[in-house]
Amino acid sequence: MKILRALCFLLAFGAPAVAGGEPPPRIAIIIDDIGDRYDEGRLAATLPGPVACAFLPHTPYAAELARLAHEKGKEVLLHLPLQSLNGKALGPGAITLQTTEKAFRRILRTDLAAIPYVRGVNNHMGSLLTRHPGHMTWLMRVLADEGDLFFIDSYTHPGSVAFAMAREQGVRAARRDVFLDNVPERGAIAAEFRRLVAEAHERGSAIGIGHPYPETLAFLADMLPRLGEEYGVELVPVEALLSVPPHWTAAKESQDSSVTHK
Repeated sequence: MKILRALCFLLAFGAPAVAGGEPPPRIAIIIDDIGDRYDEGRLAATLPGPVACAFLPHTPYAAELARLAHEKGKEVLLHLPLQSLNGKALGPGAITLQTTEKAFRRILRTDLAAIPYVRGVNNHMGSLLTRHPGHMTWLMRVLADEGDLFFIDSYTHPGSVAFAMAREQGVRAARRDVFLDNVPERGAIAAEFRRLVAEAHERGSAIGIGHPYPETLAFLADMLPRLGEEYGVELVPVEALLSVPPHWTAAKESQDSSVTHK
């Protein structure tokens, strides 16, 4: 209800003014499913600002575009294919419910090695596998072992335990708040973007995920330079919005104490 009120306010009056000296609400945006198509991937990697780019492993252009994204100051993520309830084809580097722990570790490490400059992981599909604590625990242990990689739960199913398992295993993590382009039309994308902004104004921060659709990329290229002026929010790297695991030091915990995620 609070978010609905915030959204109605934005629709009616635009972004509320930020109190003097108070930092603006923050949003982070991830474009995932990058790697199969070069032109769309290049547009995503060159969007204005710190838009994170998530790459499907072992796809034709993933490595080249990940290098470009890194050169442009973007965070690079592995977009990890995990089994879904609908049985859709997952592509190379996928992990399923039948994957053993040994195979899980091998596949994930191979996927990570295929993406240069990788800083974190988010799930591709995964409405089945993200509900299984055992598999999600294996995932988080590999991320911890591989050098403090973070995890973003794309939250493709409300029963996902991925974020909880990340916290349990000491992995910095967050959960997606809004999908920007379930309907890849400009009007629908604009509406979801306003919802993302409303979430940020309500809670201080929010994370949106989009895809390299022409409509999404064109909307963001137009809108991102005007975020502060029109919406009163700041675009930040995803890493700035990560939730800190409970057993980290009190000093680290206090740095992110204002960041909350559903």
